Amino acid sequence: STAPVVKHHIVIQLSSSDTAAWKGLMNNLQHLKDEWGNSVQIEVVAHGPGIEMLMNAKSTQQIKITELKNAGIVFAACMNTMKARNLTKDVILSEAIFVPSGVVEIVMKQEEGWNYLKTGF
Repeated sequence: STAPVVKHHIVIQLSSSDTAAWKGLMNNLQHLKDEWGNSVQIEVVAHGPGIEMLMNAKSTQQIKITELKNAGIVFAACMNTMKARNLTKDVILSEAIFVPSGVVEIVMKQEEGWNYLKTGF
């Protein structure tokens, strides 16, 4: 069988520590997967206060993050934010990947043609 063709690429910026924003993000991610299935590629980049969604001690969305990661969604933690907050990799959810700079990651994805969404305010 051939792999599905990825037609949609979305990078989502998360810089909010608001748990209501996190819940809204989870709903949006689920809607995107429900609509486009394997034809959508999504990366959520958490930086600044948004890093808290990916912290073992603070995340309210761990179960949903695991489910969505298993569905192919990437959750990226900004290492600049981690350094500024003295966070080590072991305090971050095991589902996450690490990127050197959240803002650089977002711009690089946009330069590659990915669509940009921001969650929370």
